[in-house]
Amino acid sequence: MEGNETAERERLRRALVDLLNTYSSEAQHIGHAFAGRNHLHATDMHALLAVMHAERRGSPLTPGRLGEAIGLSSGATTALIDRLERGGHLRRSRESTDRRVVHLRYGDAGMTLALAFFTPLRPHTDAVMEKFSVTELQAVERFLGGMAGALVAYRDELRGKPSTGGSGSRPVVLG
Repeated sequence: MEGNETAERERLRRALVDLLNTYSSEAQHIGHAFAGRNHLHATDMHALLAVMHAERRGSPLTPGRLGEAIGLSSGATTALIDRLERGGHLRRSRESTDRRVVHLRYGDAGMTLALAFFTPLRPHTDAVMEKFSVTELQAVERFLGGMAGALVAYRDELRGKPSTGGSGSRPVVLG
């Protein structure tokens, strides 16, 4: 029986890695379509996703943390933020008692564009999620959270840095 479980675990590993690679690739295609329609660079998309995810977690990014998250120098991060702010996709906010601390927030114009583009995707993803129980979705959440953490740890190893333990913002092909 143990051999069957080992074989099934290996089959699932291959199948899940293939599915994650397919999902990542398709998500990149959709992201590139959004970027192309809105005259954004791929790095802009990664930055906007990082800002959006940080806002959802209730911990908005600073410019320095954004640069670390997407692997840009301080100067390149400033140029990126300036470009996204000019386009209405991003805004700088001083919310701390320390007025030197700048947080990055999704801009209203950028959010309007994102909602117009991505809202039609929701019925497709909702239809898939409806097929799973809450318990199953919780297992998927744990799995994907663990996989994202593994990618972040490896990304940090590649950069020669200690792992941040957070979730990455870039889709990555798995092996």
